[in-house]
Amino acid sequence: MRVSLHQAELHYANGVVLHTASSGSVPHLHELYLRLDAGDVVGVGEMRANIGYLNRLSPDEVTAEAVAAVAAVDWTSDPVELLGTMERWAASHSAPVRTLIDGALHDLVAKRAGLPLCAWLSGRGIVSADHASNQTLFWSPFDTFLAQAQAYVDRGFRDLKVRVAAGAFSEDLRRIAALRQRFGDGIQIAADANGQWTADDALEHLRALAPHDLAYIEQPIGAGDWDAILALAQASPIPVMLDESVASIGDVERICGLKGRVWAHLKLVKLGGIAATIGAAGRLAQAGVPFMIGQMNEGGAATAAALHVACASQPAFAELYGADGLDDDPAPGIVYADGQVRAGRQPGLGVGFDAAKTQLIREF
Repeated sequence: MRVSLHQAELHYANGVVLHTASSGSVPHLHELYLRLDAGDVVGVGEMRANIGYLNRLSPDEVTAEAVAAVAAVDWTSDPVELLGTMERWAASHSAPVRTLIDGALHDLVAKRAGLPLCAWLSGRGIVSADHASNQTLFWSPFDTFLAQAQAYVDRGFRDLKVRVAAGAFSEDLRRIAALRQRFGDGIQIAADANGQWTADDALEHLRALAPHDLAYIEQPIGAGDWDAILALAQASPIPVMLDESVASIGDVERICGLKGRVWAHLKLVKLGGIAATIGAAGRLAQAGVPFMIGQMNEGGAATAAALHVACASQPAFAELYGADGLDDDPAPGIVYADGQVRAGRQPGLGVGFDAAKTQLIREF
């Protein structure tokens, strides 16, 4: 096995500027790639490193950990065996690093099996990876906000999520009202506060938003205070979905115990990869809890991994816009059209990988 670790800075060319209440403005995506060349097939995993606002880890910390973790793996072992025992040998690694290794191994084993990853994961005869997705409206000037919304709707995306809590609530209310006035019932609207509202303010805000028929409110208050979250969810006129609160399988089990009073947004980079997210989705489905499969803003390989998980687990919601509009992505193959996200039909993730568009960190 020839193993190498790469990095790249990716940029959007479609006018999208990442700006949320928790992240501030983000100028680029700092992506790490793990390439596994087994001779007959090549597996690729991807993970975004500059998400410290979510996991409190700097890109340098994540990169250093990834180098050490990849160096410690016994790459002479069978990839299926490595996946099957990963909970043991990778238990001490951070979730982002587990996600990177897990993704490359899954791409490799699905390619060897000659199957799209979603078919390999589900055991069903899925011939292609395609799924509906929302689009997110980040914080931007009001006219830009409306123009971006119109562009998404014109492309067939009818599920819009508005990032709120970056400014005054009155402005959030104005923007959501403007969307409903412009598009009527032809779109689904949700909002994401990224945990920035106080428990005292949140219920009042939700009651003010209720007339605009939101599908859900995501992470209205900060993670950690489960009693406050449950009390808010029970009183809220809008369904409450948790994102930042879902950082482990333990958190998923806690949500299952709440019997649908709150919903869950699952992301590979929070839970530690494809296998962990499939497991979490299965537990939520069994408990009857609606969930979303989502991602950070990421490149094609990471987006494809989330897409295949969505196709295999069939969530109530999906957030797979991460690679839409990137103009320097070394992992091409993701297509956005008619409200859908599609990967190629070839085995594995269904995307390519051009190492020449990345910077080599180390060969192992």
